[in-house]
Amino acid sequence: MVAPHITPPQALTLADYEAQSREKLEPGIWAYFSGGAADEFTLRRNTEAWQNMELWPRVLRQLAGGHTRVNLAGREIAHPILLAPVAHQKLAHPDGELASALAAAAQGAGYVLSTQSSTPLEAVARAVQGDPGRGPLWFQLYWQHDRVFNLELAQRAHAAGYESLVLTADAPVSGARDRERKSGFRLPPGIGSVHLQNLPSPAHLPTDTYCGGLPAHALCWDDIAWLQERTRLPIWIKGVLHPLDAQQAQRMEVAGVIVSNHGGRTLDTAPTTLRALPLIAKALGGTLPLIVDGGIRRGTDVLKALALGADAVLIGRPMVHGLAVEGALGVARVIRLLRDELEIAMALTGCRTLAEATPGLLTPS
Repeated sequence: MVAPHITPPQALTLADYEAQSREKLEPGIWAYFSGGAADEFTLRRNTEAWQNMELWPRVLRQLAGGHTRVNLAGREIAHPILLAPVAHQKLAHPDGELASALAAAAQGAGYVLSTQSSTPLEAVARAVQGDPGRGPLWFQLYWQHDRVFNLELAQRAHAAGYESLVLTADAPVSGARDRERKSGFRLPPGIGSVHLQNLPSPAHLPTDTYCGGLPAHALCWDDIAWLQERTRLPIWIKGVLHPLDAQQAQRMEVAGVIVSNHGGRTLDTAPTTLRALPLIAKALGGTLPLIVDGGIRRGTDVLKALALGADAVLIGRPMVHGLAVEGALGVARVIRLLRDELEIAMALTGCRTLAEATPGLLTPS
């Protein structure tokens, strides 16, 4: 006898969406999206770090007229939540990146499209550019071995209306993603990186065996300077954990820094982004906008991130979970849930605006 189909209860938290998406996705696809590098210490600690940090609420404060608006790189946005670049989103839902971008626009959230998108960048831009309430639209660039190809991809993004480039700096090679490899995951037919289909083969095969020769073509500071001379798009550097690298980015006059450990998918035992964020904020002294990602699952986490010096946050896996469960509606609800929780946390800690989210929320003085 076949069991009747039972519609799962509506998800009320990001954790609910995670649990429901695991039921929907094939095991290999689940391993791809949810897995981390090696023993996954950094993956787990990212979330635990936010959970373990306490908030010290203030009471009896004036809260009338409160809001979640913030200024990010000279632009006022409705709230500090952006969707991170995540590859191959059609693995989670047939509408893929298009659904996620539409959901972000509907909720006033920023959206960062991955180089490894399964939907062309032009199609995503056309779908959301006419929405007056949308947040920033950025394009994430994975540096390839061919400089001209990289420039042409950046020029495509500029022509399509993307407002910034996000250069991922922390993945010169892929991490040892054991869970993904053990699952036997392979991209199914019809899903791939649409922007990399015409990437030329290397003119010369690598002669060394160090990581298969891949580091020879890895992004470096000279490449950033080269690209800055050839594009008018502001450039953000994503994947910064060390304060000295943040200071170098500041000297390069980039648009901003994204504190990230790639969601625990590259270097296992790397520090959590919560640990790195205040060190980088101190090193920069407010000279550059800061965004942080990695393990953010509650509105309280967003509030803590801003109290530590971030201007905004990126979420990646929660977006995928919402996408897998309910398509664009699921992504929109994930953003809304997080924003609602942020407002509640603000009210309960005595913050009328996010400008009042200071280190005093975390360590009473």
